[in-house]
Amino acid sequence: MKTNEIKKGTPIKTTQLGAIVSGTMEDNIKGNTRLIKTNGSEVGLFDEFGSVDAWDIFSAKNSEGEWEVVTLTDKQKEARDKIGGLEW
Repeated sequence: MKTNEIKKGTPIKTTQLGAIVSGTMEDNIKGNTRLIKTNGSEVGLFDEFGSVDAWDIFSAKNSEGEWEVVTLTDKQKEARDKIGGLEW
């Protein structure tokens, strides 16, 4: 499943908090940034709404209710590689 195929309300798992946590997709847009509700309380942080980079979305439940690994579009891969190469 591509990140752009994930619809609002879909259960997801993300890595932006440094560990894999569950959450819910909160938008239907396409692109490098998506809006999610994350369950940070699973790892001792706060549950919150916010944006996440597409490359931090690890998996999503498909229409059959099974977890499926998420893959990036070519443009998202390019953006991830550019950002990853920046030195702060």
